[in-house]
Amino acid sequence: MINLNKQYTIWSPRLLSVMRVVLSLLFMSHGSQKLFGIPSDHPFHSFAPFSLLWIAGILEFFGGILLFLGLFTRPAAFVLSGEMAVAYFKAHFPAGLWPLLNHGELAVLYCFVFLFLVVAGGGVWSVDSLRASAASKRNRAIT
Repeated sequence: MINLNKQYTIWSPRLLSVMRVVLSLLFMSHGSQKLFGIPSDHPFHSFAPFSLLWIAGILEFFGGILLFLGLFTRPAAFVLSGEMAVAYFKAHFPAGLWPLLNHGELAVLYCFVFLFLVVAGGGVWSVDSLRASAASKRNRAIT
C-alpha cells in the first residue's frame, strides 16, 4: 500500500519548483506585455522610461526570469510581492475594498504567492538549491 504522507514529503519540494516556474512564466508575460507589447491583441503602447508602468514591466520581466531560474528566489519574490501590494493599492483599491469587485484579485494572489516563496524558497529544482548544495560540499571538504 502506498504511504501518502511519504509521497507528499517526496513531491512537495518538487511541486514547489513546478509552481515557481509556472508562476514566473505567467508573471513574465505581464512584464513583456508592458515592455515589448508581446503578447497583446491590441496596438503596442510603449511606456515612458522610468514611469511607474515601465518600472513595473522591468520588475515583472526580469524578476520573472530570476524566479524561473530559481536564482535569488527569496529576495526577488520579496521585491515582487511588494510590487504587487503597491499595484493593488495604487490601481485597484481606489475602486473599492473587495478584490473581486475592483479586479485586483490577481494582484492579491501574486502578492501572497510571492510572499510564500520568500519563506519557502525556490524548491529543489532551482539554481539556489544547486548553489546551496555546492557550498555545502565545499564546506564539508574544508572541515
